[in-house]
Amino acid sequence: MQSALGLKRISYVPQLSSATLGGRLTQSTFTLEQPRGQFSHPSISDSDAIWLVVAHSNATQKFTAPQKVEDTPVPADFPQGGYYLTLRASRALYPGGQPSNQLRVLRVGNDTRCSPRTRGCNRPLPGPGPYRVKFLVMSDRGPMAETEWSSETRLQQAEVLQAAPGPQTAGTVVIIAILSVLLAILLAALLTLLVFTWYDTCGSTPISGPGELVFVRKYDTHHVSRPSAMGGS
Repeated sequence: MQSALGLKRISYVPQLSSATLGGRLTQSTFTLEQPRGQFSHPSISDSDAIWLVVAHSNATQKFTAPQKVEDTPVPADFPQGGYYLTLRASRALYPGGQPSNQLRVLRVGNDTRCSPRTRGCNRPLPGPGPYRVKFLVMSDRGPMAETEWSSETRLQQAEVLQAAPGPQTAGTVVIIAILSVLLAILLAALLTLLVFTWYDTCGSTPISGPGELVFVRKYDTHHVSRPSAMGGS
């Protein structure tokens, strides 16, 4: 089957990976099943490039396959153009036959190191979407074949803490006010206890000033004179 642009239409719809796979959807990536055995048509050679087209859901109608590799849109073109090409591969990487035990998936948006102006860069996706994808086969002569567009994919979104409704907010304010009053009472009681303890301690301890020195006369009991009457007896 040929598309309106003369491309061979491959009746394959890209699919998200199994729901049991961890990281299937994140805030900036999603994971696809590999299109194994979908590019075995005789008109497709091993040297042809197989690109993944990533597009905003509302930009699929205006997608135009680039005629040369040099015209391939990059992630930096995504905000204005609405689509870009990434994850270049060949059909040798997508063989048919029975799947092996090896995990074979494509993680879209998984490269944080490449420049968004680099052709084929697999940069993290800029928002929650929705996105749609398809595979495009290109040779040195231009585009050769394409798959169907996938269904819409929406990424996870960060949870935003929202203010509680009016009645709950008023109740929260009342609770906070009551707790504040109780805390103030507790602090006042603690301060009173500290002052009372300090006053009681200081009141029971004798304090002598500089003018209240006590002088004690020293008596020597070894030099006590005997009465003279005893000396005459």
